[in-house]
Amino acid sequence: MASFCGAGLAFGFTFGVLIESGWNLVQAGIVVVALAGAFGLAREAFSVRVPLPDAAPPERPVLFFNPKSGGGKAEQLNLAEEARSRGFRTVELTKGADLAQLVRAEVDAGADGLAMAGGDGSQAIVAEIASEHDLPYACIPAGTRNHFALDLGVDREDCVGALDAFVEAGERRVDLAEVNGRVFVNNVSLGIYAEAVQKDEYREAKIKTLLDTVPQVLGPDAEVPELDWTSPSGKKHHSGAAILVSNNKYRLGKAVGSGTRPKIDDGQLGIAVLADPVAAGQRLKSFQKPWRDWSAAEFEVGASEQVAAGIDGEAAMIEPPLEFKIRPGVLRVRIARQHPGASPSAAIPDGFFPEIVALVRIALGRPPADGPVVNHHLQEGAR
Repeated sequence: MASFCGAGLAFGFTFGVLIESGWNLVQAGIVVVALAGAFGLAREAFSVRVPLPDAAPPERPVLFFNPKSGGGKAEQLNLAEEARSRGFRTVELTKGADLAQLVRAEVDAGADGLAMAGGDGSQAIVAEIASEHDLPYACIPAGTRNHFALDLGVDREDCVGALDAFVEAGERRVDLAEVNGRVFVNNVSLGIYAEAVQKDEYREAKIKTLLDTVPQVLGPDAEVPELDWTSPSGKKHHSGAAILVSNNKYRLGKAVGSGTRPKIDDGQLGIAVLADPVAAGQRLKSFQKPWRDWSAAEFEVGASEQVAAGIDGEAAMIEPPLEFKIRPGVLRVRIARQHPGASPSAAIPDGFFPEIVALVRIALGRPPADGPVVNHHLQEGAR
C-alpha cells in the first residue's frame, strides 16, 4: 500500500511539473495515465533473477531454528524435518538458549555450512560466526519481516525452498555492518524512532514508512534526543529526530523499490538523518524531502548518555560514542537456484527522473534498465 501511495505522489508531482513546463492539461494527463499503467507493469518488468556461480553443497550443514519466530512458521512448515531430509543436522533454539554458543559448538564439531531460520537478529548472530570462519551461510526466511532475506534475493514466500541453498545453489559475497563491535545485517535506528520501537504498537513498523512515521509517533511536542554527528561536508551537528544507519543504503521515498537495498555488497554504510520536527515541516512545505542520506564506510554518533537503539528491530541501549563500520564482502551467502539471487530493487534505476524514464520505457514495451550486478567472486576452495 505504501508503495502505491508513493507512486500516487510521484504521478501528482510529475503532473505538476509538466503543467509548469507549459504542457496543457490533456497532454499532461495522457503522460501521467501512461506512467500509471507502466507502474502497474513495473513490478513484473523490474523483477530480478541473477544466475550465481554454482557452489558445491556442504557435507555437514547445520540448521538453527527458532520454532516461535514468525508466529511459529518453522513448526507450521515442518521445517526441521524438511531440513533433515536434505541432509542437515538441526538445532532448535529453546527459551533462554545462547544462540552464539550453540553455533560455535557446532562449528567446533565440524559444521561446514550454517543456516538460520528465524528473525533478523538471529540471522546476524549466525552470519557473523559464519563470516569469522569463512563458512557458507543460508538465510531461511522464518521470521516476521525477513528484510535481510528480501535484499539477499531469497524468496520470502518459499521458506522450505530456501533450504535448497545447501543442496543446489549459487553463492555471492555480501557485507555485514557493526556498531561498537555488534554485528547487524539490516539497520540500527536511533532517536525518536528508536524510543518508539520499544513500544509494541510501533515495533513492526516497516523501514519504508520509518521516516514518515517519526513525527506521528510521539507528536509534535516530543523531545528530540541530542545526538552528535558529522555530515559529509565535515559540518558538526547536534540534532536529528531520527538517524538510520544501515548495512548498505536503502532506497527511501521512491515510487518503486522503496524500503529495500539495491545492493548489500557496495562496501558502504547507508546513513539517513531526519531533521527535527520544525525543520522537517519547513522542508515539506518547500517540496524538499525531510531527510538527508548518504553513504560512508564509517560513521560516529556521540551523546551525553546511553542511546536507545533498534538493532535489526530489537530494542537495545548503547554506550556512546556509537562507532559504525562496514565489513565489506565478509559473508559467503548461498541462495537456492530457484530464488531471485538479488534484491527486488537491484534493477531499478536510482533517482526520480530515471525512474520516470524507465516507467515510460516499460509502457512502450522496452526493457527498463540493464540487469543488476552482484558480487559473486568466490575465494579459492569455496566452490
